[in-house]
Amino acid sequence: MTPTTATGPTGPVPPAGTQLPPLTVPVTRTLIVAGALASRDYQDVHHDAERAKEKGSPDIFMNILTTNGLVGRYVTDYFGDRAVLRKVAIRLGVPNYPGDTMVLSGTIGAFDGTTAEVRVVGANSLGNHVTGTVTVTLPTLPTLPTLPEAGA
Repeated sequence: MTPTTATGPTGPVPPAGTQLPPLTVPVTRTLIVAGALASRDYQDVHHDAERAKEKGSPDIFMNILTTNGLVGRYVTDYFGDRAVLRKVAIRLGVPNYPGDTMVLSGTIGAFDGTTAEVRVVGANSLGNHVTGTVTVTLPTLPTLPTLPEAGA
């Protein structure tokens, strides 16, 4: 049986269980360092490979704020420019090291036409880097005033 799509105040409402298209993110050294700097995370394990190795890591690795931003982007890319993130609850798993690829996938758990809950997973070659749930709202479109008829 194919799920039906209802119509809500913002347009078609994807049914629960709808899978978002995957997003492939190349995990580059530049992405890791730029994400850390942009989020003002100056921990050496996010930009200095030698210090990361001294602390037991094989290389630098992505910080949680960069991951959080990528998860948010993934959801808002699907729902559009008017989407507003209300809650992002994520848990990190294995690290994202340079040279790997993270694939984000998501499933709509519920969507009432204005608020959606999306389960998100970001996996790389080591396993799940991030798992979590994102709550997003879509503002209703404004109602335009009715214009008087010409000649009235």
